[in-house]
Amino acid sequence: MADETPWWLQDDDDVADPITEAQAEELHADLVALRVALQAQLDAPSDRAETVDLDQPIGRLSRMDAMQQQKMAQAQRGRLKMRLSQTRVGIKAWDDGDYGDCRSCGESIGYSRLKAKPESPLCVTCASSSEKR
Repeated sequence: MADETPWWLQDDDDVADPITEAQAEELHADLVALRVALQAQLDAPSDRAETVDLDQPIGRLSRMDAMQQQKMAQAQRGRLKMRLSQTRVGIKAWDDGDYGDCRSCGESIGYSRLKAKPESPLCVTCASSSEKR
């Protein structure tokens, strides 16, 4: 069972099929909706990311917990910013007519992958190869 190919690397007829016009429009709408949702999350105020006041009369464990919450909120905000940036690149690729093409090998990324993650710049094969490095 250790030699099994992961499900995302198995041959699947619709993984690398060229995207139809209807699918492309649907994916573009997904990209725009994702950009709006990510921007809304970034614009929402978060008290967890605020600086921990060391002069507060709270216990040591509460302060450590507050500091951990702050770091986790900052990391989440960084991930949101990265995904928003990737989404903007995807929208630009749409505008340039390159959306759906792998930026590494040039092959079609495939509808299934783009539906799951519309901002994906790489096909499954190239993404898997880059993760192994």
